[in-house]
Amino acid sequence: METDRLHTAAFTGHRDYRDDAPEALRQAVRALYNDGVRDFLCGMAVGFDLAAAEAVVALRATCPGMRLVAVLPFAGQSDRFTPDEELRHARLTAEADACIRLAADYGRGCYHRRNDFLVSHAAVLVAWYDGRKGGTQYTFRQALRKGLRIVNLAPTLRAETPDPELFPSR
Repeated sequence: METDRLHTAAFTGHRDYRDDAPEALRQAVRALYNDGVRDFLCGMAVGFDLAAAEAVVALRATCPGMRLVAVLPFAGQSDRFTPDEELRHARLTAEADACIRLAADYGRGCYHRRNDFLVSHAAVLVAWYDGRKGGTQYTFRQALRKGLRIVNLAPTLRAETPDPELFPSR
């Protein structure tokens, strides 16, 4: 599936996100749609990613042309999820308009490759990033370096395209 980077947004967020701001997430997705974004790339991890995928699926009925693209780092990504999260992942992957699997099996660096794919194929990053280290931080910083517009919904650092100096290297 081809996407137009200028009309594409990607999601990144912490795995311990527990539906903390569903209305803010839906509003951000709808606002991006109103700004011309049509494709939403989702890494399909537990937490914020799956909540974001659900927001896109819920809004598609009233947003013609909105598409969810599941970007899987490897086949079997959900094998170690809880049974409920595995079912949720399977349902959302099946409901996606397209599914891109980046590797057949788990391998060193596969999550970084997925995160790099998200950043390199989008113009906007919708995040739930609160400053903690990890994959979300990596993706957030890559998006800053590449000049993506960032919409961070986490209340502790909520901002549009924050100054990189807010996140000094440690």
